[in-house]
Amino acid sequence: MRYYFRRWLLLIAAQILVMCTLYLILQDSQVRTLLSMFLGWLDGQGLYMCKIRKLPMVYEHGHEHYYVVWETSCPTNGASLEWWTDDVPGDGSSASHHFVKAQYKMIDKSHHRYSVVIGPVGLATKVHYRSTSHSKSTAQYSITRRNGAELTRVLVIADNQNGPAEFRKVLSSIRKHYGGNNFPDAILHVGDGLQDSRKLSDWQNQLFSPLEDGGGYQHRSPTVFVPGNHDHDKARTPNNGNLYTDMYHGILTTDGLGEPVVMNGTYHRFFHTASLGSARVIVLDSECPSAEQSEFLERELQSEAFQSARFRIVAVHIPPYIEFWNPYTWNERGEKHWREHIRLEYDVLFRRHNVDLVISGHQHNYQRGTVRRNLQSVGSSDPITYAIVGGAGGELDLERVENWNMYNVTYLDHHFVSLEVDDRQLRWLAKNKAGTIIDQFDIVR
Repeated sequence: MRYYFRRWLLLIAAQILVMCTLYLILQDSQVRTLLSMFLGWLDGQGLYMCKIRKLPMVYEHGHEHYYVVWETSCPTNGASLEWWTDDVPGDGSSASHHFVKAQYKMIDKSHHRYSVVIGPVGLATKVHYRSTSHSKSTAQYSITRRNGAELTRVLVIADNQNGPAEFRKVLSSIRKHYGGNNFPDAILHVGDGLQDSRKLSDWQNQLFSPLEDGGGYQHRSPTVFVPGNHDHDKARTPNNGNLYTDMYHGILTTDGLGEPVVMNGTYHRFFHTASLGSARVIVLDSECPSAEQSEFLERELQSEAFQSARFRIVAVHIPPYIEFWNPYTWNERGEKHWREHIRLEYDVLFRRHNVDLVISGHQHNYQRGTVRRNLQSVGSSDPITYAIVGGAGGELDLERVENWNMYNVTYLDHHFVSLEVDDRQLRWLAKNKAGTIIDQFDIVR
C-alpha cells in the first residue's frame, strides 16, 4: 500500500513539476513570440473556428471622441459596439447606453476589421465600452478621462518594429512600473510599431500580440499615434497599408505634397492635436512634408489652445537632430538628408513659438538634450528639450554618424518613458527594460 501511495505522490509531484516548467517556458518572451507566430500561421490556414482575432484597440480621436478598431477571422453582419459613461457631472442623471453599428472592412478572407467612433462623451470622467461580434461580447473596458488639474500619466514608446521579443521585455518592465491592474491614462506611440505595414503577420506578431500579452493597455489607454516611416505606405494611395491606423480624419485628396510619388495621390492625414491633461500635443507626419501640414503647424503653434496650455509638446517620428545611424546609408545613400525639413523648417517654428518638448523616435536608442531656445542669445535661460525614445524593441542604432553637441544623456539600449503632467509640473522618467532609471527631468511652472 505504501508503495502505491509513494508512486501516486511521485506522479502528482511530476505533474506539478511539468506544469510549472511549461509555465516558466511560456513566460519567456522569445517563446511567446514564436507561439504567437505559430497561432497566426494556424489562423492563416483556416484551422481555427471563427473568433475575435484582435481585441479592441482604442485611439484618441479629438477631445470628446475615441476610435475603436477590432478584428475577427470571419465576417459578421452584426458587429457593433456599446458605450456609455458614468453619471454625467452636474445634472445628477445617468448617461444612456449607445449602440453603434460597426463599419466593416474586409482585409482578406481571414481578416475582417470593424471600427466605431465613440462620442461625444462630454464632461464624463469614465467611458465604458464593449464590442460584439458573432453574438459574443468582449469584456467591458473603461477609459479614464483626466482634467487639466489632475495628474495624467502617459506611456511614451516608439520603434518596437521587428523586435517582438525585446518589445515583450519592455512591456513587462512597463507593467511592473504601473503595477498590477493599473493603467496609464494614454499611450503616446511615436511611430514604427511594425516593420512592414503590408504584412498582416507583422501587425499581429510585432504590435497586437505583444500588447495583448503585455497587459492589454491598448483596450483602456487611448493611443495618440504618431506615424513612422514603417507604419504606412509612402505612396499615399487609397489602399496604402493603413490597415489598422486610419483613424485620423479619413482619406482626403491633396495636391503638391512635394514628392512625385504622391503628387496626385491620396493619403491619411495624420497631423492633428491632442490634449493630455495640462499638456497640448501637436502630432506631425514626418513622411509628408506638405504645404498643408506646414500651414497647420504654424496655425496650431499660434493657437490659443496651444499657447495657453501649461505644457507645449510636439511629437514627430523623425528627430530634428539625429546622431546615430548606419554609417553607410547615412553617408553613401544620402540618408543624412532624409526629412531635413523637420530641422530646417519645423524646428525654427518650435523654437519661435515656445515649444517645451519635442519627442521623436526613428533612431533606435535614447537621447535627451535641453538647450537654449535662442542659439544666438548666449544669455538666454528659456530652454527647449529634445528627446529621442526609439527603443521599444527594434534593433539598436549603435554607431555615431553626427555630433550636434546638444544631448545631455545618451543610452544605447531598449527603454520606455513615463510622462506625468499636472497643473504645475511635467515629470519625465525614462527606464530601461530592467526597470532601472536611465534619465529623468522636470519642467515646473
